[in-house]
Amino acid sequence: MAIVHQRTTPTPRPSMFTGRRWRRLKEALTAYFFLLPAFLIIGVFGLFPIGFAAYVSLHRWRIVPGRYRGLANYVKAIDNLAYVVAFWLVVIFLVLAIRALLQARRTAREHEDRPWLWMVPAVVTAGGLVQFVRFCVYLLPEVLDIGQKVKGLERTRELFLRLLGEAWGAPTVQWALRLSLLILALGLGLAFVVHRFLTHSPRNATYYTSFVLIFLLVGGGLILGWLTWTEIQAAYAEALAEGEQLEIWSQVVTISAGFVLLLIAWWVWHSASHRPTMAATLLRLGAAAVLMVGAWVLIGELPRVISAGDENWWKSLQVTVYYSAGTVPFQLGISLILAILLFQNIRAKGFFRVVYFLPYITPPVAAAAIFRVLFSGRPNAPINNLIGLLGAEPLLWLDEPDGIFQMIAGSGVTLPGWAAGPSLALAVIIIYNVWTYVGYDTVIFLAGLGSIPGELYEAAQIDGAGGGAQFRHITLPLLSPTIYFLTLMAVIGTFKAFNHVWVLRSGAALGTTDTASVAIFQEFFRNTRYGYASSLAIVLLGLVLVLTVINNRIAQERVFYG
Repeated sequence: MAIVHQRTTPTPRPSMFTGRRWRRLKEALTAYFFLLPAFLIIGVFGLFPIGFAAYVSLHRWRIVPGRYRGLANYVKAIDNLAYVVAFWLVVIFLVLAIRALLQARRTAREHEDRPWLWMVPAVVTAGGLVQFVRFCVYLLPEVLDIGQKVKGLERTRELFLRLLGEAWGAPTVQWALRLSLLILALGLGLAFVVHRFLTHSPRNATYYTSFVLIFLLVGGGLILGWLTWTEIQAAYAEALAEGEQLEIWSQVVTISAGFVLLLIAWWVWHSASHRPTMAATLLRLGAAAVLMVGAWVLIGELPRVISAGDENWWKSLQVTVYYSAGTVPFQLGISLILAILLFQNIRAKGFFRVVYFLPYITPPVAAAAIFRVLFSGRPNAPINNLIGLLGAEPLLWLDEPDGIFQMIAGSGVTLPGWAAGPSLALAVIIIYNVWTYVGYDTVIFLAGLGSIPGELYEAAQIDGAGGGAQFRHITLPLLSPTIYFLTLMAVIGTFKAFNHVWVLRSGAALGTTDTASVAIFQEFFRNTRYGYASSLAIVLLGLVLVLTVINNRIAQERVFYG
């Protein structure tokens, strides 16, 4: 019996440019194409100004670029606290990298993937991104030097383009650009090889970007740690040459240990509610209290560090804290009450909504100018005439530097500076801010109230719940996302406030209305210390980010999203 061998044709390997894989690639490319304008806008108008400000803050910059100073501008502003913050940033970078690595490992175990080959293209790509940042650092001085080159020459478009071309074509700039593009191309090529031939997982892009982020965080932490270490060593060497004593390391260790104890105390306190017995709970609470006392003793080194920094900067931060604390609670409380009233079935509620919203759309400079007239320190000013009808003495208002609590206590009682409260001049600015944003918050609260189902109130009323119980157990929990959003925006807004503060401030108030934004503006335009002003702006940005993180942590436990 003859055996016939049938020749089989091998199944062709699916091409990258056909089938489901090609459709998914086209969909991804189309999505990124539509997102590209947003990336460009965020990069040019968001990330680049921050990066440029950080670059300027590391230099002595008086109208024209000066020499590199490292962390000197930050040390001038907040003294040795700059080194503490720098080391904590290193720790945060490394912790975030470890968390991302553990998350990638957890994902790989859940799906039985082997993503560790992605570390090779990821480290190369991260190196290319770092090299591209280095290219930008080389390019910036060449571009900024154009201003010096055109002095004494006729400033024309052709001259600017020629000098810009020379800056772009500088040997160091071109070498850094070509090296960064070469490394990035190598990283992307390795990523293509790994994706195409070595691993086949729908989560390859996630692993790749995660490992790139991990290496960037580790590299950024190591670079910042090395920079901080060299700055401290240089400061000690300079002090030794001048016969002075420094306490940088002792303050760094002491303050850092205090914050570590504070974090441990918070963790112990938070875990007390999960103990099985009352004795264990009390033991945890007692341990947390002891840790808090120890942390307070160690963090007590902060006032001495603060007193060695820029007095005007710390004073402006104190004014900003007063301004935020005096604005946000009243602003949200009044707007919530108005929203609840306007949500009822009352006549002409649409008219009242428009009236309350008008201050928000009024030009802030014009409204602030009107407030400046109303709250003038003249005896016959409108507000002084109004309180005169009530038998009160005229006040200086915007020209009054004394704290409101000190004024209430009277001249016979002397309060410490921190307890004197915001000045009367700052209180007027707080009133202006509340008047402006109450209408905006009211509209947002009305939208939040409108999203609460009416059936919940009907069911609660049937069960015998009164108005107070309904507000506490229905309105507030379901309105918590709106409260969180408005709180976050209000805090950030008060820390960035400038326009109306600048219009309402008075020299007679002796700087008690100068918020952090005003202090930065004065360093820029009055003192022309661009490097120092940039460092202050970065410090303010860091404070806003810290407040945002704290707000988010609180929101995770208290905000109810349904």
